[in-house]
Amino acid sequence: MSIVISFYFVIVLELIPITTQLSDGSELIIKIPRANLTHVPKNLPLTTTTLDLSQNNISELQTSDVLSLSKLRVLMMSYNRLQYLDIGVFKFNTELEYLDLSHNELRVISCNPTVNFKHLDLSFNAFYALPICKEFGNMSQLKFLGLSGSKVQSFSVHPIAHLNISKVLLVLGDTYGEVEDPESLQHISTGSLHIVFPERREFCFSLDVSVSTAISLELSNIRCGLEDKECSYFLRALSKLRKNLRLSNLTLNNVETTWNSFINILQVVWHTPVKYFSISNMKLQDQVDQRSFNYSGTSLKALSIYQVVSDVFSFPQHYIYDIFSNMNIQSITVSGTPMFHMVCPSQASPFLYLDFKDNLLTDMVFKDCRHLIKLKTLSLQKNKLKKLENIILMSAEMTSLQKLDISQNSLRYGEGESICSWTGSLLVLNLSSNMLTGSVFRCLPPKIEVLDLHNNRIMSIPNDVTLLQALQELNVASNSLTDLPGCGAFSSLSVLVIEHNSVSHPSADFFQSCQKIRSIRAGNNPFRCTCELREFVKNIGQVSEVVEGWPDSYTCDSPESAKGTPLQDFHLSPLSCDTVLLIVTIGATLLVLAIIVAFLCHCFDLSWYLRMMCQWAQTRHRARNIPIEELQRNLQFHAFVSYSGHDSTWVKNELIPNLEKDDIRVCLHERNFIPGKSIVENIIHFIEKSYKSIFVLSPHFIQSEWCHYELYFAHHNLFHEGSDNLILILLEPIPQYSIPSNYHKLKTLMAQRTYLEWPMEKSKHGLFWANLRATINVKLVN
Repeated sequence: MSIVISFYFVIVLELIPITTQLSDGSELIIKIPRANLTHVPKNLPLTTTTLDLSQNNISELQTSDVLSLSKLRVLMMSYNRLQYLDIGVFKFNTELEYLDLSHNELRVISCNPTVNFKHLDLSFNAFYALPICKEFGNMSQLKFLGLSGSKVQSFSVHPIAHLNISKVLLVLGDTYGEVEDPESLQHISTGSLHIVFPERREFCFSLDVSVSTAISLELSNIRCGLEDKECSYFLRALSKLRKNLRLSNLTLNNVETTWNSFINILQVVWHTPVKYFSISNMKLQDQVDQRSFNYSGTSLKALSIYQVVSDVFSFPQHYIYDIFSNMNIQSITVSGTPMFHMVCPSQASPFLYLDFKDNLLTDMVFKDCRHLIKLKTLSLQKNKLKKLENIILMSAEMTSLQKLDISQNSLRYGEGESICSWTGSLLVLNLSSNMLTGSVFRCLPPKIEVLDLHNNRIMSIPNDVTLLQALQELNVASNSLTDLPGCGAFSSLSVLVIEHNSVSHPSADFFQSCQKIRSIRAGNNPFRCTCELREFVKNIGQVSEVVEGWPDSYTCDSPESAKGTPLQDFHLSPLSCDTVLLIVTIGATLLVLAIIVAFLCHCFDLSWYLRMMCQWAQTRHRARNIPIEELQRNLQFHAFVSYSGHDSTWVKNELIPNLEKDDIRVCLHERNFIPGKSIVENIIHFIEKSYKSIFVLSPHFIQSEWCHYELYFAHHNLFHEGSDNLILILLEPIPQYSIPSNYHKLKTLMAQRTYLEWPMEKSKHGLFWANLRATINVKLVN
């Protein structure tokens, strides 16, 4: 684990930011670039292993600057203003192995003693002679050596002649050539040699660059043939490469020459041991003279040309095309040039690889290419191609073509196109960054294994697609697809890239359809987090090991309440998303409620109470707008008497006579109920017309349903609601256990209210009637 620490040093009254990185407790890296430092900061951590002070204004380096840094292994001070260096300042830095002092102003160097460097870069400085001290010969571990100087002589390289250096960089000064030893580099033993010639000078050097040990040679800043048409100096230097049989790679950078000299350079290199020849950043001038090109006796396998600018356009370009098309080598790359056409070879060609990306090639390219019978890879990326059917016809003749890259063009393929004759050998096809729609799926190479269609205009994949049973990788990112493609037509699909599309609710059965999928990238889509997405999220969670970017790139885009929520945190209950389950649940709930209601009705006689509530509600509705004074004026009786028929003898012989003798009006159902009205209506009517309700309680009372009605309505009397309008007379004792469960109102009243008990002794009857008359003695209006 790496730890990054930021702290500050105060130098010349300025705050200098220093970034340090501690890695595994063994490396401490300090970087202070572009901080306008004038000297090495003091008080650096003693355990510093890497110190980067490049791109500052340091002009002097002393022993005290690095004395305490005993663990220092890497020191980078390029792009400063050092003019003098005594390598002896590092004598106490015994672990220092990487020193970069390039791009300074060094003129003098002192080397006693030296450190056993692995990497020493003194290039791009102001040395007149090569800064090679005799002590350099002790650097047995040296792998890279960067030098610069205007004077190159044999004796100056003798101290390092016995070293086997992996790479040598030699930067020649502006005055190089005035004092020159052509054979001086022959004493260097290196596998890779890079020589940077002075800029803005015609190439007129006689330096022999054919170092016998070099496998790779790179030459920069070649300017020749502008006045001397034959570019003789440089061509002679290249011709000497024939004697170096180990040379495999030749690179030319920053070349400025004529068309004729360029052809001559190609011809000379053609007959050297070079296998891989590369030219970059080339400027061509003047006209070209047509001449034959000798293709015989070459070791060349690959030619690469990058970034070419031509000042001349009116010349026989077909001649140039013919030279390239008929080269008997395996690979050609021409990139970043104004080339707008290319012809096919005139005879069977050994080309295996052709790369013409970033040019101006049009649909007319490669007409009639029946001779490209061995070509396996073709790249026409970033050109001016417009019609896919032309590319299809072109490829049909390339019977060995396996990989085709035609991305970053303006290719279209219409709905009604009939040309679909791809070469049957094509396995990898890159059609990305074009203007293709879903119709392209109706015409694809039948054996294709890797297909790249990202960044097009595909809105949907049609049902009648080409059956691509060999397709393993499909990239349709950055289109406008609204769903994941099924694997019906792509039975072998294992890699799918469909990120940055318009997939809002992907099909839940994708993973069931694509059993062989081992990698899918579907992030950065506008997922709509609703019920439709629930099953997909469940499935993707089960195979998250094959989902690239999960869970960070998978978030809800809508609805607004869920926007930004990771899909792995998106949850909806099964009940809210399954209509059938919801209906079943509601039905089951209603059924349970119905069973509960039926049970309660059976146990507590709820049906009776419901009927009573209905009747009472109707009565309350009729009496809602009647004033209380009018209700009081309408009282007709002092008491309504409720009793069981079994107790009628006591009521008629004892209760009625004792009350009516004092002008107390008593309502009895058998003499006062109005014929034609229902019993319930009569009960409610006469309870409301009575000031009090007297209930004669006995074991027979609790057996009478109508007595239960009368007790219920009297207890909820509209006029007397909330008042003490009930009088309970206990004629005979009633045990609580004998009262039915549905008579809970009676149980409550008997537990909470005081009732009058009929005394068995006659001596107590007088007091009983006096108490009863007192409770109902009220003056009626009528």
